[in-house]
Amino acid sequence: MKRHEFLRELHKVSANRNYLEIGVNDGRSLTLSRVPSIAIDPAFKVVTEIRCDVHLVKATSDDFFARENPLQHLKGGRHPVRNLRKGRSPIGYWRRTTLDLSFIDGMHLFEYALRDFMNVEKHSDWGSVIVLDDMLPRNIDEAARDRHTGAWTGDVYKVVEVLNRYRPDLVTVLVDTQPTGQLVVFGADPDNTTLHDKYDEIMAEFKVPDPQKVPEAILERVQAVTPETLVQAPFWRALVKARNLGVGRSRGWEPLRKALEQISVSR
Repeated sequence: MKRHEFLRELHKVSANRNYLEIGVNDGRSLTLSRVPSIAIDPAFKVVTEIRCDVHLVKATSDDFFARENPLQHLKGGRHPVRNLRKGRSPIGYWRRTTLDLSFIDGMHLFEYALRDFMNVEKHSDWGSVIVLDDMLPRNIDEAARDRHTGAWTGDVYKVVEVLNRYRPDLVTVLVDTQPTGQLVVFGADPDNTTLHDKYDEIMAEFKVPDPQKVPEAILERVQAVTPETLVQAPFWRALVKARNLGVGRSRGWEPLRKALEQISVSR
């Protein structure tokens, strides 16, 4: 299954109510969305028809997330919620917008991809689905930081090891899509600051000059599941129902984690 086919299926099974995309390019992935969307790219050149309510942002993702209330297009970002309890103000508190589905396909350098994930996670929660593209380079040349090939993933594959080491609370699923694989992350926690706290330490270890030492497990895709395995998994309906009902992390995450671990065991 090609990457855009897989992304189309994720839109269906996740029943996402909103969508965020980093790295628009010509708009081929953005054209899959039918929900309120935000798409970020400093130099997009959309040539396909977009069929959703989209806010196209010509900026770097770092600059976009530095804005006040960056998700305002998605029903106002943080917005007032009525509190009808006796003696309380009719506008009682603020609730933030949570991203349901995000696709990260921006700059193909490790540090950019990691920061994109960190920024997206701040606006996500346990029921969010975060997808990172180009996570399974087919050879060392494709994985170089300095591009010298036609097809190019850069060294973003390193995000897999970083998340597995520093964020074991997440569940990461490598997916064997064509041509260069994807990583789907579940269990986002906007209050977790580990990656921010350890950022300099991570950069010191992982930001290294070419040639990159790409693990054989990445090149051989030994830990990747087929796209069909993930999109046809039985947990999606329960995830969507719990998310739409506003079920909290304490009740919703553990059942999802167990279901995802079953997929990991079957690899």
